[in-house]
Amino acid sequence: MTDLALLSRLDLNLLVSLDALLTERSVTRAADRLHLSQPALSASLARLRTHFGDPILARRGNSYELTPFALRLAEHTTVALEAARRVFESQASWAPAESTREFLIYGSDYGFTTIGHAVAELAAERAPGVRFRFALHNPLIVEDAANRLRSADGMVIPHGFLTELPYADLWHDRWVGIVAEENTAVGDTFTMENMSDLPWVMNYQSRSAFTSAERQVQQLGVEPRVEIVVESFLSLPHFIAGSDRIGLIQAALAPIARRIGGLRVVDLPFDATPLVNALWWHPVHSRDPEHAWMRALFVEAGQLVGAGAHADAEA
Repeated sequence: MTDLALLSRLDLNLLVSLDALLTERSVTRAADRLHLSQPALSASLARLRTHFGDPILARRGNSYELTPFALRLAEHTTVALEAARRVFESQASWAPAESTREFLIYGSDYGFTTIGHAVAELAAERAPGVRFRFALHNPLIVEDAANRLRSADGMVIPHGFLTELPYADLWHDRWVGIVAEENTAVGDTFTMENMSDLPWVMNYQSRSAFTSAERQVQQLGVEPRVEIVVESFLSLPHFIAGSDRIGLIQAALAPIARRIGGLRVVDLPFDATPLVNALWWHPVHSRDPEHAWMRALFVEAGQLVGAGAHADAEA
């Protein structure tokens, strides 16, 4: 059977049912989620079991578990459902002020606090029906960005992690040190001795996930004594307040760190490579007028964030 003949026999409603079953792992809960009767969803599950030749849900005691095959299906199902949604959301003519489109953007809490907030404010003024879904990335998502971005609209991440994808530069940022107010071992600037002797709170710290400044510290011959690793930029200052630990954050987050209280922001003893934050996307979206509008919104928001970061640095 040809691929086209196979596709002609597919029922997209089964894809919706499959996604709900894989997510809820229960016919009853999946039926409630889709506002269907339990017999109707049971019939869909029966059709899926026949199609795949697999139970999908297997009873274990008083509950159900996904079969190994269903676990493999889960990620593909989410991507396929998102891609199908995009196809049917597309419009021949598109007016931002009348649109109800949702844009899915991957990024870090740093990116969402800065550019994400600015984009949301601009969109609320110009396209109040447009919605943004900001999803936290992780090392696996970043490593698989070329595939993930087929069904997502973009990823906000600095240069140095992604290649061979289109991008738009958004704003530049720099790294600063952060330390508890009562930490008398640190003056207005970190010293190389501070970085070598004091305990650290670091971000990510894995083979594929790291920050450029922390990597640069090691390249300068300092092996940080890491006490805490946290996969969040916004939470890092909380692990430094009231302790002798030190860490690095982006200058755009320095005002937020100061508002926590009990913290000082200090300069670094070396010229840290600046951050060039960018929006990355898959080429499949490049000619989409709705996506182009979204990209232009990010670029405009990036100018606002960059201007704000510069003003904070001068303060």
